[in-house]
Amino acid sequence: MVAGHLREKNGYYHIVLSYTDEKGKRQTPSRSTGLAVKGNKKRAEAILQAARKEMEQELETRLEQHNNPHPTEQSEILFTVFMLDWLEMMRTTKIEVTTYSAYCNCIKKRINPYFEEYHPGLRLKNVQPKHIQDYYTYEMNVRGISANTVIHRHANIRKALQYAFKTELIQSNPADKIERPKKEDYEADFYNEKELAQLFECVKGDPAELGVTLAAFYGLRRSEAIGLKWSAVDFVKKTITIRHIVTEANIDGKSVIVIKDRTKTKKSHRTLPLIPPFEELLHRLKAEQEANRKLCGKAYKKEDSEYIYVNELGERIKPAYLTTHFPIVLNRNGMRRIRFHDLRHSCASLLYANGVSIKEIQEWLGHSNISTTANIYTHLDFNSKIASANAIIGVYPVAR
Repeated sequence: MVAGHLREKNGYYHIVLSYTDEKGKRQTPSRSTGLAVKGNKKRAEAILQAARKEMEQELETRLEQHNNPHPTEQSEILFTVFMLDWLEMMRTTKIEVTTYSAYCNCIKKRINPYFEEYHPGLRLKNVQPKHIQDYYTYEMNVRGISANTVIHRHANIRKALQYAFKTELIQSNPADKIERPKKEDYEADFYNEKELAQLFECVKGDPAELGVTLAAFYGLRRSEAIGLKWSAVDFVKKTITIRHIVTEANIDGKSVIVIKDRTKTKKSHRTLPLIPPFEELLHRLKAEQEANRKLCGKAYKKEDSEYIYVNELGERIKPAYLTTHFPIVLNRNGMRRIRFHDLRHSCASLLYANGVSIKEIQEWLGHSNISTTANIYTHLDFNSKIASANAIIGVYPVAR
């Protein structure tokens, strides 16, 4: 039984449904009718009754599929239910936790809510290219998301539907017949040399100091900076080896810390020189950690002692903390707002300005291939174009 009522909100009628879903949980979804309150009560009531009827039909299908997860007529499965089933299947495969987290957030927070609201009861077998195309249009025109984000959503939907096609749940993949939006060119933001010098002064003694140094000078990713261990530093050979990462994923509203004793790609595993100023910072941090260990006693967390980036209690710094604390440092010091990841771009810009080639920048940053570096830092190549122009200007005819 699906109950419901009308609610007035901001001058418009909203319908509110109330029912118990197939898992026994109480649900009270609401959505706008798009009708102004004045003079539209009967029309709003009609929309409410239609929504109740649609939801009752959908619940019957859900309940049947919940009680019989392997129905004889698989073609009757709802599109949204299939997407959740596919997501659960992906959990059992050997994909990265961060990849599964991206799938999970995309399907549960974006794709399914849209189809549940605008195409309730849509069967997998009835999904048409226009359904998918309309979803992309809605995301870009109504929610204002970028074309690149839509392309990522498309990859998720297409992959799921390709599995449905291979397992003969559908006759063809409708996602193959839609027009993807054109990928937007990405131009990295970055600090110039003067801004970086100011930033280095601002973060001295701040919890962000180590992260900023690793990102802006060494070009480390956030996950690489937080995952850096003391064992990766060779004080004799004066090297730092990037081979551990710590990142964060959000699955069903819960934050999950992901620890890996390997880098993002094989190329990301790299050895960099230990320069004197950074070696001095490491020795200072080591001394501070020893002092904090003695001061805190049993309260000091020894489990994270292998990591360099820890707080006063010996706890490894969380990825989210570094991302949220960095803009606070910038605001406090009146500096231009950039993302923490833009420090990595600043590193590349500074390297290029000092005559380092794109190939060498690729190796320093740990990009898997040079095309990635070239695509991100195309703006850096302008100086070489000027040099090329100057090289041939001598043969250009002078105006008389």
